[in-house]
Amino acid sequence: MEYKTQCRILRGVGGLYFVNLASPDAHAELYPGTPSPLAGKCLLSRARGSLRTPDGGKIKVGDICEFIYTDNSFTEDGLPRDDSSGLPEGAVSAILQRRNSLIRPPLSNLDLLVIVCAAAAPAPATETIDKLLSVAEYHNIEAAVVIGKCELDPVRADKLEKTYRSALYPTFKLSCYESHGLEEFEKYIKSTLPGKVAAFAGASGVGKSTLINALFPEMKLEAGEISRKIARGKHTTRQAELFPLDIGGFLADTPGFSMIDFENFDFFPFDALPDTMREFRKHYGECRYLDCSHTKEEGCAVLDAIERGEIAESRHESYLSMYRTLKAKPRWEKRS
Repeated sequence: MEYKTQCRILRGVGGLYFVNLASPDAHAELYPGTPSPLAGKCLLSRARGSLRTPDGGKIKVGDICEFIYTDNSFTEDGLPRDDSSGLPEGAVSAILQRRNSLIRPPLSNLDLLVIVCAAAAPAPATETIDKLLSVAEYHNIEAAVVIGKCELDPVRADKLEKTYRSALYPTFKLSCYESHGLEEFEKYIKSTLPGKVAAFAGASGVGKSTLINALFPEMKLEAGEISRKIARGKHTTRQAELFPLDIGGFLADTPGFSMIDFENFDFFPFDALPDTMREFRKHYGECRYLDCSHTKEEGCAVLDAIERGEIAESRHESYLSMYRTLKAKPRWEKRS
């Protein structure tokens, strides 16, 4: 008998895909009255042919796909049965519509981006944080900001918290070293993440790994399981991958997430920039000029809000940097 269900792509390399099949409850909702004996299991599989999205895109980590398998795919106990190649019989048969799709890292259907910075050691790069927030905003990805190592520079930590709270983002100050603030952030994650996909982004040394290990102790186990099943060798290039979490949902391991190169990659078009600044929006339509660029014009409501302290100067500086880069970039230089 042939079974049809949905799966999520956790990792792919060399034409093989590690997938997580829809849970029993999710399958029952998607395909009422039909069985899926392997519901909820993780399998190593292939794709049927060279699959593409309607716009020609290839399979990405995070994709939700159609998955087809047969009775030969499992034992009487419902456990995956390997064929002679070491792979369970079954295949990814179609890529379903994406909620969003990122180009760097190549990842789809991301729900939450947690941007981790440090109050000191290393000093926070607010322009990088703001670029990440704009990319998330454009792709309808919810974002939160975590300020770590607050014990090293409490004054700067307070300033960063004020900046991003005024920008209308959930913002958390914490110190893993002193176990301060972690409980509040953990509560936020446990209420937000179930059933969704999250990624943590941050420069090297900000404490991202320490934070992830504190929140998700099961991560090391999951990482080892995926590596054993799919790794081709010790020197396999690291790519984006998803790890199922005990609380329900997935955590994305995304090497290179913080390398936000607006000159060489087309994250979003120039005309979309103003709408990616969340706290600017309520002032649009109040400017003296209808075509106000919010850079230097007299009567600009955004600039007036900065003067009143309602918008942080650093946020506008990041806006100006992105504005100059995107405006100067010729269309023929854009790469995706």
